[in-house]
Amino acid sequence: MSQIDVYELEILNAFESGQLKSIASKSELAKFKAAARASAIKDKRVNIRLSSVDLTDIQVRAMEEGVPYQTLITSVLHKYVNGKLVERSPKSSKPDSTKT
Repeated sequence: MSQIDVYELEILNAFESGQLKSIASKSELAKFKAAARASAIKDKRVNIRLSSVDLTDIQVRAMEEGVPYQTLITSVLHKYVNGKLVERSPKSSKPDSTKT
């Protein structure tokens, strides 16, 4: 599980102490629940071929995140098709101190 920052900890503490109250109406809550159910339905099966190296890397990353690797793959694909997958810039290597 990833660590949470100070702001997230404040929110968690407020929630656990009962300081946060929902402002959604019953009809809004019903709409949110229906949307959550619809997005969670997995009604199609897809088979893909991956290199063993890629699959191993995915499984390791999933283990680090604490989720099954199939869930990680599904999440990545979902974010991609919704335009929410953000490519990180490559990690820069340390500057070579021998260059002038």
